[in-house]
This record gives sequence, C-alpha cells and structure tokens, in this order.
Amino acid sequence: MKAPLYLSLLGLIAVTNTSFKKTATIKFATRNTYLVLVVKSNYEMVLYDSSGERIVTYPVVFGNKDLGDKMMQGDRKTPEGIFHITCKRKHEKWSAFLNIDYPTAESYQKFNERKAKGLIPPNAEIGGGIGIHGTWPHEDFAIDQYQNWTEGCISTKNMYIQEIFALLPVGTRVEIRR
Repeated sequence: MKAPLYLSLLGLIAVTNTSFKKTATIKFATRNTYLVLVVKSNYEMVLYDSSGERIVTYPVVFGNKDLGDKMMQGDRKTPEGIFHITCKRKHEKWSAFLNIDYPTAESYQKFNERKAKGLIPPNAEIGGGIGIHGTWPHEDFAIDQYQNWTEGCISTKNMYIQEIFALLPVGTRVEIRR
C-alpha cells in the first residue's frame, strides 16, 4: 500500500517541478541583426543590435591621416557611405577579413562626378578590396597609437576582429562616416 502512495507523491513532485512553458526559439544572426557604424573622426567602430541599442565600441584606424572620403585607387583613404559585408575569411596577415561591397553604385557616382570636375585624373581608377581586418601579428599597438596604416581598409586589434568575425554575418550593413 505504501508503494502506490510513494509513486503518487513522486509523480506529483515531478509534475509540479516541470515547466510546461513554450521554450524560447534560438535566433541566429541574420544580415539585419546588427548595424556597424564607423566614425572616422572618433577612430571608432560601434556595433548596434536591430533595436538600435549600442552593443560594443571598438577602436579602429584607417589608411590616410586626413580621414577624407576615398577619391580613387591608391589614395589610401577609407570610403564613406553605406556598404554591406559580402564575405568573411581568415587572413594570413591580418587574422580575419570582412570584405565590404565597395564600390557601390553611389561610390561610382561620386567617383565619376569628381572625374568630371577634374578633382581626380581622367585615367584614375576607383579601387576596391576594402574591408575590416586585424593588424599585422604583434602590431596591435598601431590601434592604440592611432597609426593609420592601411590602404583604405578599417583595422582593429586582432582579438577584436576575432569577436567581430564570429558575431557579424554576411550581409550586415556597414555605415562609414567622417
């Protein structure tokens, strides 16, 4: 007679300590999960979530010290505008590389207007291969010292680029401002 009582009590305990709430669905990052804002004048890259809440700020450096908009290939300037991450890959020199879709249609428009106004040579090319990446091995100090050293890319410390690489999916919007 005691066995059925114990089994009933055990069943009651199991039922009262079990959650029947719907479990949360796991969300995977999509191209609209994050926004990257690069503010060249502040030497910072800020990551926001889809609600607009600031997640983290990373120190960054660029190419040319004047921080102007990219005019043409070889000027070592970082382009300004709205871009998207097109691919991600590990990089033998800079830890990781997140390619952005420069040049865009807007980039070509600015480039052609500048050519027409004579601001850049008629034989100039627009350039490409712009991305977000780490530093040379053991040279994270370039970020701490605000040493602009790239050919127009955005560079941050290698430990930060690993975080960014793991977090941001292809398609993430990247806005670059002066």
